[in-house]
Amino acid sequence: MEGFLSPEEILNELDLKDNMTAVEFGCGAGAFALALAKQLKQGRVYGLDVQEEKISALKNKTLLEKLKNVFAIHCDLESEGGSTLHKNSADIVLIPNVLFQAENKYAIIKESERILKQGGQLLIIDWQKSSLLAPKQGIVSPDEIKKIAREAELIFKKEFSAGGHHFALLFSK
Repeated sequence: MEGFLSPEEILNELDLKDNMTAVEFGCGAGAFALALAKQLKQGRVYGLDVQEEKISALKNKTLLEKLKNVFAIHCDLESEGGSTLHKNSADIVLIPNVLFQAENKYAIIKESERILKQGGQLLIIDWQKSSLLAPKQGIVSPDEIKKIAREAELIFKKEFSAGGHHFALLFSK
């Protein structure tokens, strides 16, 4: 994923403040969580994933990079309250390259809405259908995501390119 997406460039699209709480859903190896941790020096960053080996990899990277503001959580984001985080506790939620793999896309977006503070930002990044490298199944269009987000009571802010193979959608609560 890191070869396609530049977390630092994408994060420039967000209104970041040093003391924010940010959450990466489906963190994998933590590309965004680590980039956020370096920018939110006084804040907290949570990396969440359903795969224990990804959580373990993120923990190892935070030790190597001596980042003390990253917290890795093994959880199922498709279940109610799945993030295990408190309601209205996050300033930013990122969902990078996750929805195309999810069965219950609404549950994931609704969970992001639950943990976002009022005025918080949700950034969803996923595959462009036109990309030759995109997976053959599960691709979700920006319009489908906007519809789900509307149902979850999120406000669409903007859409932008996230590299040659992905789109990004920014919402607020």
